[in-house]
Amino acid sequence: MAYAAIKVLLTALLVVAISEVAKRSSVLGGLVASLPLTSLLAIIWLYGETGDTSKVAQLSTSVFWYVLPSLVLFVVLPLLLARGFGFWPSLLIASAATFAAYLLMTAVLARFGITL
Repeated sequence: MAYAAIKVLLTALLVVAISEVAKRSSVLGGLVASLPLTSLLAIIWLYGETGDTSKVAQLSTSVFWYVLPSLVLFVVLPLLLARGFGFWPSLLIASAATFAAYLLMTAVLARFGITL
């Protein structure tokens, strides 16, 4: 239980730190947010808990393939905001587009015989 609490606290601190950095510099905040820190933490915790390098490899491969559709959010959101849409509707639309991109990526990977 304590280990899970430490993982949650560390992850929460990471998110708070990124938002604080972004208040001062959107470029630096974007740079720090774009680092695969969450993925690295998940990889470290997975290996630490299981010692299974094949699970780590599978997670890393899945992250690679699913990073691509996640980029849709970072294209659609600023486009909508620049066109005068409100924040919440823009976030909702961008999130829906990202979800659709995940579904599309899953279908494309299955079409090529790639299972994650």
